[in-house]
Amino acid sequence: MAIDTAVSDRFELITVPRARGVPSFAQDVVAGMSSTPKRLPSKYHYDDVGSALFDAITHLPEYYLTRAETEILSEWGWQIVRLLDAPVDFLELGSGSAIKTRLLIGEALRVQDRLLYCPIDISTEAVCASSMALVESYPELRVRAYAGDYFDVLESQAVLSDHKMLAMFMGSNIGNYEPQESRQLLALLGSALRPGDGLLIGTDLKKDRATLEHAYDDPIGVTAAFNRNVLVRINRELDADFDLKKFHHVAHYDERRGSVDSFLEAQERMSVRVRAADLRINLEAGERIHTESSYKFADDDVARLAEGAGFTPRSVWHDDAKSFSVHLLVRQ
Repeated sequence: MAIDTAVSDRFELITVPRARGVPSFAQDVVAGMSSTPKRLPSKYHYDDVGSALFDAITHLPEYYLTRAETEILSEWGWQIVRLLDAPVDFLELGSGSAIKTRLLIGEALRVQDRLLYCPIDISTEAVCASSMALVESYPELRVRAYAGDYFDVLESQAVLSDHKMLAMFMGSNIGNYEPQESRQLLALLGSALRPGDGLLIGTDLKKDRATLEHAYDDPIGVTAAFNRNVLVRINRELDADFDLKKFHHVAHYDERRGSVDSFLEAQERMSVRVRAADLRINLEAGERIHTESSYKFADDDVARLAEGAGFTPRSVWHDDAKSFSVHLLVRQ
């Protein structure tokens, strides 16, 4: 059941509780750290600290993805919002600070008097901060924000609109899901949208190993801090005793899978207690914990993914360096 909270006359927050049967943080840690190889779900990076660290990553020179996508939206945003008949409402998965979204909000308000923006974010603090900033910046904007997991929010059928909807899944976030999960998420999005609604999706393109690995392992260590933060969260929330200094951040591009895989590598043999989960974790020197996969795409990959979820590819835009693409898909 969604919990609706009116924050102001133009901003409401809807909290969607965890769905029944979805593993808790502790259960996911037990399952992942008891598996071979060990792994932790990437969604747990994004607590309030992790969200702030990721925002810092987007400003690093090595992390080209945000600049490339912003370039596309800056140049082609006017066309994107006009390809669906106005008026439209916006739905965004993983809004973060909504900096790039402002480009599309501004363009939409050139062709319609009012706009409803519906961001979904697992971080309540992040979605509230960005929503309040947006309503202060745009008097014509109304925000209905959803705090919760993407799957939980979409399955709850809490997202409603009186107009045509343009959903957005930017920042190549689709690449953070395993292929089967990404297909499930797009299918769920398709079931939440109506025929004629649009989906704007940003995808990082396949390219050389050095460029990709540098984007996920910057020399000043912000990405490493972001990766280690999941251990900080386990220490804090589950009363564990991970020693962060004993873990090295590793990013490796697997060309066969088209994925940059991130790991935390134990620098020595150790035993870690997770008291709240009644778990003891034994690690060998050099053993890795898989924390994230970031899949890269060719444009044909996106077209196949879209068609399998009930969408028709409409248009695609690239940055000048051809490093990133933004696709407009239309619900069949």
